[in-house]
Amino acid sequence: MISIAKPIIGEDEVNAVTEVLRSGVIAEGQKVKDFEAAFAQYSGTSFAVAVNSGTAALHAALLAHGIGAGDEVITTPFTFVATSNSVLFTGAKPVFADIIEDTFNIDPESIIEKITPRTKAIIPVHLYGQAADMKAIMDIAEDKDLIIIEDACQAHGATFEGKSVGSFGEGTFSFYPTKNMTTGEGGIITTSDKDIANKARMIRSHGSKQRYLHEMLGFNLRMTDIAAAIGLVQLGKIGDFNRSRIKNAEYLTKSLKNIKGLILPHVDKRCGHVFHQYTVRIRGDISRDEVVSSLNKMDIGTGIYYPLPIHKQPFYKELGYNDSLPVSECSSKEVLSLPIHPSLNESEIDAISGSLQEIMEKRFP
Repeated sequence: MISIAKPIIGEDEVNAVTEVLRSGVIAEGQKVKDFEAAFAQYSGTSFAVAVNSGTAALHAALLAHGIGAGDEVITTPFTFVATSNSVLFTGAKPVFADIIEDTFNIDPESIIEKITPRTKAIIPVHLYGQAADMKAIMDIAEDKDLIIIEDACQAHGATFEGKSVGSFGEGTFSFYPTKNMTTGEGGIITTSDKDIANKARMIRSHGSKQRYLHEMLGFNLRMTDIAAAIGLVQLGKIGDFNRSRIKNAEYLTKSLKNIKGLILPHVDKRCGHVFHQYTVRIRGDISRDEVVSSLNKMDIGTGIYYPLPIHKQPFYKELGYNDSLPVSECSSKEVLSLPIHPSLNESEIDAISGSLQEIMEKRFP
């Protein structure tokens, strides 16, 4: 089976973890500090605050900005539910804007339509490894005096007009095993605002800067030195990982470009796309489920990110969400992600494209 995702863990990571275990310092320590400094430099920011998940990064970044009850935060419904759940954790209300059809990222025009006197922040998601339109979003934020918290959990190393994602506002990243780099589980906040960095550090550690002195309500969101040790090694490899993903995407696009019934990924020329996912559209008159089933029988793994937009999820419907967001709703019925990870070789990519071509030719003889 050609898997949809495959974390790459080598002897370097094993040795780094072994070193930490033998040191006796396995909770938050020097390795976390070293990882924070390295990731801040990588993302082009002054500070980074490591936490135990991408969700925790979003939550802490929102709290560090004082977002809470009575506030509204505009984001996309076409993402993993953690994006909007983190807003709910603060007591604020997520407000959903629709997406752009070709990139699946949040539509700046829809953002404008959703702004109210209670709007305090925008969370653009850099979906599948491609940056949202940060020029338009930053213009809106500046005009309306809004906070930007980037959900870059799928976009380590991605750029917009040459500038790293996570450096426009506050950035949040995930290091879950399927991401472009991993720490096993973990997340990080990037910022060039010293006050936000200090608040985020307090929030992740029960509201304290000094042990047993608690100045605000906080949580236990700390990253371990074990995770940070893996992260330091992975950070040294992510350039190669991303180059492999881009190369695989280019090869796959070349192989799939003449297949009827497929809409291939669109790359915004302003963006450095790092292809966390390679996502095609299956034409609406073709059963995506049949395509998935056929590929699985051919030992080709697939993913659907995401089959149901957040505003249509049962929990959000219970909260009273009944928005009409037609592009998000249509996209959820058509998207299909194919393997793109760095472990693939050309023969496996040929198998993916050949299998998909065989399936689609039966529908378009």
